[in-house]
Amino acid sequence: MQVPFYLRQLEVGPMENFTYLIGDPVTRQALIVDPAWQVDTILRQAEADEMKVVGALVSHHHRDHTNGIEDLLEVHQVPIFVNKHDAPHVPEASEHLVKTDHGHEVSLGGLSVKCLHTPGHTPGSQCFEVRRHLVTGDTLFVHGCGRCDLPGGDPEQMYYTLTQKLMQMPDDTVVLPGHNYAPNPQSTLGEEKKTNPFLKTAGSSLKDFLTLRMGKRK
Repeated sequence: MQVPFYLRQLEVGPMENFTYLIGDPVTRQALIVDPAWQVDTILRQAEADEMKVVGALVSHHHRDHTNGIEDLLEVHQVPIFVNKHDAPHVPEASEHLVKTDHGHEVSLGGLSVKCLHTPGHTPGSQCFEVRRHLVTGDTLFVHGCGRCDLPGGDPEQMYYTLTQKLMQMPDDTVVLPGHNYAPNPQSTLGEEKKTNPFLKTAGSSLKDFLTLRMGKRK
């Protein structure tokens, strides 16, 4: 039987961002997902939970998810894991940058966090899978999905990300989004397949998805 892993969901900043602390309860090592806005608050929470921050995972390069990297590195000289396609847009990670690709795994003692390349919102968007939990950044929200009309966005890539990657995962996978845009802070893929208009439309056709996605903004 697997030991439950350490998980904290924290809302930070003026854009309703969620950042996460993920860690191994045995080694007490933790990663920050999307260090932004209030890094001091995030680090205080880790310290209160007796967890040592040993790295950071970046879901994509937009500043509302990365603007705390420099603050983090002033306190902890740790690796910053960024997908190779978004890496050029995260210069603040400098020599601490680790470029990831689809399937890259980050290990914390007995815990493994898998990086899944999920383009669409940005070319290097990535989700993080750990023990039937999926931290989705701005790829998938509760009842929504990321915009594709910003620089580097691609609605066709988003369609294939949703249909060929995320929708193929088990229904009981817990969805942990990058923003608090819904009444509930988390969901499951099974629930999203039933209620999320973008997943329901994606399951219909590419044409219908493109019409819906490019006609709605989030």
